[in-house]
Amino acid sequence: HIQDPASQRLTWNKPPKSVLVIKKIRDASLLQPFKELCVYLTEENNMIVYVEKKVLEDPAIANDENFGPVKKKFCTFREDYDDISNQIDFIICLGGDGTLLYASSLFQGSVPPVMAFHLGSLGFLTPFNFENFQSQVTQVIEGNAALVLRSRLKVKVVKEHREKSTVQNGIEENGMVSANLEKEVGKQIMQYQVLNEVVVDRGPSSYLSNVDVFLDGHLITTVQGDGVIVSTPTGSTAYAAAAGASMIHPNVPAIMITPICPHSLSFRPIVVPAGVELKIMLSPDARNTAWVSFDGRKRQEICHGDSISITTSCYPLPSICYRDPVSDWFESLAECLHWNVRKKQNNFTVEEEE
Repeated sequence: HIQDPASQRLTWNKPPKSVLVIKKIRDASLLQPFKELCVYLTEENNMIVYVEKKVLEDPAIANDENFGPVKKKFCTFREDYDDISNQIDFIICLGGDGTLLYASSLFQGSVPPVMAFHLGSLGFLTPFNFENFQSQVTQVIEGNAALVLRSRLKVKVVKEHREKSTVQNGIEENGMVSANLEKEVGKQIMQYQVLNEVVVDRGPSSYLSNVDVFLDGHLITTVQGDGVIVSTPTGSTAYAAAAGASMIHPNVPAIMITPICPHSLSFRPIVVPAGVELKIMLSPDARNTAWVSFDGRKRQEICHGDSISITTSCYPLPSICYRDPVSDWFESLAECLHWNVRKKQNNFTVEEEE
């Protein structure tokens, strides 16, 4: 049975009580919407509001006396230090698409539903406008909304023969959270949940990257070029689209493999089924190392003997729709990317037909 995307609806087992508000930092235009939203959530809906500590360190918020009583009700946390994964009922993002990617990175397991307001520069993943936010937030709290389950990638990076680093208070010398690390003899294993894409590139080297791509243990190709993008359908409209890939609706269960500037006339982007396991390694005869990043974060070097394993995660990101999954997606294609925009062809006049 193939599920109709329109049948995915937000339903609460019990009324939501806690909400995480993510605000794009260093953007003065978002201060007023942030304050209005927080006042509405705390005073009108009696919600417990979680806010990242660095957001409240903004001088414009810290020095606002009128906002003081509301600010005292906040629960604060610090990224990489505090685990709030089991304390949040839903998330509200104020900003651009980056705020949704950031929300994804905070939840390495199950993700609460995310309501994203378009207050950034692109807004492909943020369908809500802020003008009438009260009624829209109320509808979400009441469970009256459509959902799109955005699949994520589960990524495991295995590095060979890495020097040991000391662990203090759960944080390593290199700043990595030790909770995401497993130590083996001569190995370091890191895991990530990725919403958009995994990018493997040649980094600062002037040589072509040379990496082998395996699918379920079989070598399918060697990428010679600037690198390769492994993306979700959500990420198909991001870096992959810029590299020439097709755009895939987020309800399609798939993983995309897109080369970056391949030195080949026949290397076309391909789509493989969700659930397969991809493995990327440096080719044995590669002249240089490669670099990898995950949704643009945690960039690190990949050396000979290291591997990157990628498959579909069992923890998607539930994104709340403005209308429905199909309408929202085509609206974003038209508004943000101007998809299929051109002047219309004139029809024939009666004289020309005769």
